[in-house]
Amino acid sequence: MTSIDQSGTFTLGDRTVKRLGYGAMQLAGPGVFGPPKDQDAALAVLREAVAAGVNHIDTADFYGPHITNKLIRQALAPYPDDLVIDTKVGARRDENGAWLPAFSPEELTQAVHENLRNLGLDVLEVVNLRIMFDAHGPAEGSIEAPLTALAELQQKGLVRHIGLSNVTPAQVTEGRRICDIVCVQNHYNLAHRADDALIDDLARDGIAYVPFFPLGGFTPLQSSTLSAIAQRLDATPTQVALAWLLRRAPNILLIPGTSSVAHLRENIAVAKINLSDDTLKDLDDMAKDAGSA
Repeated sequence: MTSIDQSGTFTLGDRTVKRLGYGAMQLAGPGVFGPPKDQDAALAVLREAVAAGVNHIDTADFYGPHITNKLIRQALAPYPDDLVIDTKVGARRDENGAWLPAFSPEELTQAVHENLRNLGLDVLEVVNLRIMFDAHGPAEGSIEAPLTALAELQQKGLVRHIGLSNVTPAQVTEGRRICDIVCVQNHYNLAHRADDALIDDLARDGIAYVPFFPLGGFTPLQSSTLSAIAQRLDATPTQVALAWLLRRAPNILLIPGTSSVAHLRENIAVAKINLSDDTLKDLDDMAKDAGSA
């Protein structure tokens, strides 16, 4: 068994993936805009990830834009049979790199075709609809119109499975009435646990939850507590935060991103970190203190 196999597996759509995957966002230039500083290094990270056993890669054609998908194709095509690439639609970039909503049927159709073309695929395995009602996080509002448009592209055979990103629990409920939802991708970590109940609900129904920003939102006090625990375990704070996510629920799929092979290897080593019950309690107490502060 390789180290990444120790992370376990979960079902994404009708495919089984290892719970420790890779997010390609950081392969683009600064601000996720433009090409990488070192293209060869970016290609090396992708190849190293797959060689290490990663079979779930998260991307979007608005990363760059178009940059990460073209890098994935150059590095990995023809793709391994077990590799699942999931992507996102619902956003676009302007000429200055700003993130803008792109929800119309025409924009969603264009985005699906751009993902297909730049990844070199005939069908997209998983497409997450990124909801952009508020640039700073999930905001209430009906997602029926854009999700229905994406479901129509699924019916045409361009998309196999649909997920949701940056959504509220109410929007997940609404979305599940419109079509099958195989995953939810939201901001979640030790310090940002608004989705605790949602994760458990999804786990009961066999739906994957894909957290992003594993350290986003930490205060200096939390960071010092996390650093102390990491030192005790001979690990980095990021590794401990990722290891906690693996323990948090069986349906959590991790997609830590990096543009460095050395950092990628650190992330993959997370699968071998054993968090004792006492350590888990310390981490949960840290989160509770943050919530009451």
